[in-house]
Amino acid sequence: MPACGKVVISGLKVFAYHGCTAEEKKRGQTFFIDIELEGDFSAAIENDDLNRTIDYNRVVSAVHEIAAGERYDLIETLTGRIGEYLVRETAASRAVVRVRKPEAPLEFEVKEVAVEMVFEDNA
Repeated sequence: MPACGKVVISGLKVFAYHGCTAEEKKRGQTFFIDIELEGDFSAAIENDDLNRTIDYNRVVSAVHEIAAGERYDLIETLTGRIGEYLVRETAASRAVVRVRKPEAPLEFEVKEVAVEMVFEDNA
């Protein structure tokens, strides 16, 4: 019997240099990344084996590397790169990725701006 569920990672903090303005590219800023990875956890439950589930430590390391390693003008691009990686390299059948940008240079004060995208493994 399938045991469908999700792994949730909230608030991965990454300092990076994403943004369209010269100021953002120069000084960088903090981003927060939230991830939901859906899948079938039956084999993990049955075998109590880390190799049969989504290893969230590996996910966090890889996502941090993607977010801190490249520079993008748009957080949409960053969100897309993360989501593509997650459905390609993990056992997740579906990934929801949200990149939050609390220091966005806007005319008016907001708590944060964010981009959220959904990715599905079509295999």
